Amino acid sequence: MKRLALILLLTMIGFVALAMEPIDYRSAAEEQRFRALTQELRCVLCQNQSLAESNAPIAHDLRLVILRLMRAGKSDDQIKQYLVARYTDFVLYRPEVEPLTWLLWFGPGLLVLVGATVIFAIVRRRSADTPTALPSNDNQEW
Repeated sequence: MKRLALILLLTMIGFVALAMEPIDYRSAAEEQRFRALTQELRCVLCQNQSLAESNAPIAHDLRLVILRLMRAGKSDDQIKQYLVARYTDFVLYRPEVEPLTWLLWFGPGLLVLVGATVIFAIVRRRSADTPTALPSNDNQEW
């Protein structure tokens, strides 16, 4: 039984390797455009890798979809819109600035501003609470 499971596992690994064969480009310009576009798009499974960097099967499938759309005459913006319609703005490394993405674009700056304000308030409060030094009386002996 273990041998059968091992044989099935090895067979499936072979099929996955065959499914992820390299892409043949028609021209150097097509390859350059493809690489630039896949660097701008995020793998929906890996989350922190571009489609160009990811080895996930879905990333390979999305690369094939992008190549198919490129060969169909779609522009980069049309390809991005196609992917956003299916995977939301998450697929873009640089989503458009719109009300739904304001927190993404302006959130880090807002956090820095709030943090600086809190630090300033704490420092100011501590300096106000610090007692002033009493005038020294140099003539006094101990």
